[in-house]
Amino acid sequence: MIRKNRIKYAVIVLVIIILGICSRKFSNQLPFFIADNSGDFLWAAMVYFGFRCFFINKSLAWAFVAGLAFSFFIELSQLYQADWIISLRHTTLGGLVLGKGFLWVDLLRYFFGIIIAWLADFFILKPGAGISRKYY
Repeated sequence: MIRKNRIKYAVIVLVIIILGICSRKFSNQLPFFIADNSGDFLWAAMVYFGFRCFFINKSLAWAFVAGLAFSFFIELSQLYQADWIISLRHTTLGGLVLGKGFLWVDLLRYFFGIIIAWLADFFILKPGAGISRKYY
């Protein structure tokens, strides 16, 4: 059962990654609000489901807090501007994981991305779907 749940969460993570790439690639065809906010929103949702995938026995609340803390830490780390981390951020993977520059609004985007991911996990991925339902 645990392996099946991990696979479900891994598939969700991959779908979110694809949606995030598409939101960048086709941003000129999306409404401005969606194009402007979806990348950070989807990144945070991916972080939440990534925590659910790797820490399958932890509660939804734990994944919520861990995902939010990780996302906020990454955003706040962008205030650190040493040469070595700036060079790392200029790589494709470094830019995707660490971001490029700090924005307060990104914290709000992360919060909503994780809230929506948690709500989807709580209401859509029901116990009958084989997903662990620990809440606390």
